[in-house]
Amino acid sequence: MSDHAGLAARIESSWNEAKADPATSIDVEAVLETIELLDKGEIRVAEPDGEAWRLNRWAKQAVLLYFRVRDLEVTETGPFEYNDKLPLKHGYDELGVRVVPPATARYGAYLSPGVVLMPSYINIGAWVGPNTMVDTWATVGSCAQIGAGVHLAGGVGIGGVLEPLQAAPVVIEDGAFVGSRCIVVEGVRVGANAVLGAGVVLTANTPVIDVTGAEPVEHRGSVPAGAVVIPGNRAREFPAGHFGLPCGLIIGRRTASTDDKVRLNEMLRDFGSSMG
Repeated sequence: MSDHAGLAARIESSWNEAKADPATSIDVEAVLETIELLDKGEIRVAEPDGEAWRLNRWAKQAVLLYFRVRDLEVTETGPFEYNDKLPLKHGYDELGVRVVPPATARYGAYLSPGVVLMPSYINIGAWVGPNTMVDTWATVGSCAQIGAGVHLAGGVGIGGVLEPLQAAPVVIEDGAFVGSRCIVVEGVRVGANAVLGAGVVLTANTPVIDVTGAEPVEHRGSVPAGAVVIPGNRAREFPAGHFGLPCGLIIGRRTASTDDKVRLNEMLRDFGSSMG
């Protein structure tokens, strides 16, 4: 990101001026250049930094400013008509990306070579790694970071985040499998090669409990690398009585011997779940 320090400074300056006075002019040239870099994958809203992830707030600022400088515009693509502030992404053949109608990606989202989009939706600022499958009716929200060789199964909802600026996006790391109808939001980080069984719902405050040992071990806001997670619930007392709150249950680890999808499905079925 050091190569773009000057551009970042211009975006941050324009953001601060626009925040102080909404009538002030925006550095349109800097905004357009930043969105183009996001679209090409030359910068990212968030990127790996050792074991952690570093948030590039200025890239999020540019996305928000982009909405300010764009007007509604009608776009016709075959039988489809759109009326939106943001243009659609183009050039899939050159990118080496397979796109099945009516999949949609907004300009400013990056799709790596080998990505397959079944009828799905990718929002601005998202980054999708090589050879990842985004299955039917899955959605990848604004600024979400999806690794290489990931499978987002049918109906998966990966949440987006633009504000507050300090909020980290959802991160799905390399090799993860996210089962049908899973929802991952609020900056949750799913570790490399983890498996979420169908229907798992994870927010920043959802407990992810490892039940494989003698005592439960709780995680929040993240799923450990290689963990196999299924939907669960945990009893909690309220004034009106005891009720179950959703949680994720880690029932095992993905290893070389469990990497086969059939074996994983067997493991999940033992606990009343599936990959989907």
